[in-house]
Amino acid sequence: MENICSGSDPLPITEQENARTTNLSSLPIADIIGIMNEEDALVAAAVRKVLPAVAEAVEGIVSRLRDTGRLFYVGTGTSGRLGVLDASECPPTFGVSPEMVQAVIAGGYDACYRAVEASEDDAEAGENDLRSRGFKKDDALVGIAASGRTPYTVGAIAYARRLGALTIAITSSPESPIVAAAEISIVPIVGPEVVTGSTRLKAGTAQKLVLNMLSTATLAKLGYVTGNRMTNVQTRNTKLRARAVRIMMAESGLDERAAQESLGRANGNLPAALLMVKEGCSLSAAERALAAAGGVVNRAAEIHRIINLKDEQ
Repeated sequence: MENICSGSDPLPITEQENARTTNLSSLPIADIIGIMNEEDALVAAAVRKVLPAVAEAVEGIVSRLRDTGRLFYVGTGTSGRLGVLDASECPPTFGVSPEMVQAVIAGGYDACYRAVEASEDDAEAGENDLRSRGFKKDDALVGIAASGRTPYTVGAIAYARRLGALTIAITSSPESPIVAAAEISIVPIVGPEVVTGSTRLKAGTAQKLVLNMLSTATLAKLGYVTGNRMTNVQTRNTKLRARAVRIMMAESGLDERAAQESLGRANGNLPAALLMVKEGCSLSAAERALAAAGGVVNRAAEIHRIINLKDEQ
């Protein structure tokens, strides 16, 4: 596969110099961080302009995940690391399987803590890494590339689209190769960086905001949030156990002691505890209903009622 990023291409916005920061290194510290704060304020406004594209992407992802599909993030460097961050937060926050939201980063997970920048120039590697994960047409792929030209990420998007999978691009460069390759493009234009080419700054912040929206809105619509409560949170530490007790109290009307006892009977499994209290069922019955419902509490309650109705008949 040819190198998609040619040195003769026009300079992307992400590589252009910021006229406001040409003398950055000679400024007083207070002025440096003041300019950075002012530039960062531009990011939320840029993301606001692309909310229709974000909504379209969420609708597509929800449709895929509601069936048998999965959500993949793919990227290199900062973009790849942000994908890993968002994917890794989904199981503890929403109680979903690590298989549902996955991140693929050029150079493998070693690239999360050290630079493996040369790997981003291999367009075929993006395709191969997706193949190794068993990526299929029922899945959704979000390619993250600030410049929109990274061969690894563009190659992955091109492969996914050939399969018929849903393809989404997040970039800060309009009219870039990844925009042409993807079905849906989310392009918050944040302008040149404070430090020329350092897309871990504004472009990275925009990517983080968009990824937060994609995963949160998707998993909320799939039922892994009730109202604004993390009813599938995994109680793996003291803070999360205390949060689960508060959620239990709010959802069930129990006092703190009763909520703690209910969680104890469910071995700390908040969705199971909620079902046991609301439906008056045993732990084993709650676990069976949750398994059939993919872990979604409200759907599990419906399944439990249907099973009870059939038993009564």
